[in-house]
Amino acid sequence: MLQPKKQKYRKLHRARGVLAGKSKGGNSVSFGSIGLKAITAGELTSRQIEAARRAMTRAVKRGGKIWIRIFPHTPITRKASEVPMGSGKGGVEFYVSRVKPGRIIFEMDGISEELAREALRLADSKLPIKTKVVLRHQ
Repeated sequence: MLQPKKQKYRKLHRARGVLAGKSKGGNSVSFGSIGLKAITAGELTSRQIEAARRAMTRAVKRGGKIWIRIFPHTPITRKASEVPMGSGKGGVEFYVSRVKPGRIIFEMDGISEELAREALRLADSKLPIKTKVVLRHQ
């Protein structure tokens, strides 16, 4: 699964209101010919990204090329269940990528458009946000 190799700080503040507005960068298909674009904001965990990647890879039967345009940098901490308040912040449970509307999540190339659309539809079903399929020239 995806997670950072090194980080300057192990734990971050929760960062409320970060998902407001539209994506400033990464909002056009750059590498492939077809992509999956976020319509709503949300946080994608490394497990969700990996599940979507696996679904796409299986759908294209190891053909073509897939680019993952997001990376889960942000650590999310949790305290164990039934632990009293206090005693510091909990340990890092998983990493997320914060995605704003307009952000390209995956790109594909080297396969037919119909097969790519089907693969991206399967990937979309693994994600907790609404997405749409976009072509490079759109």
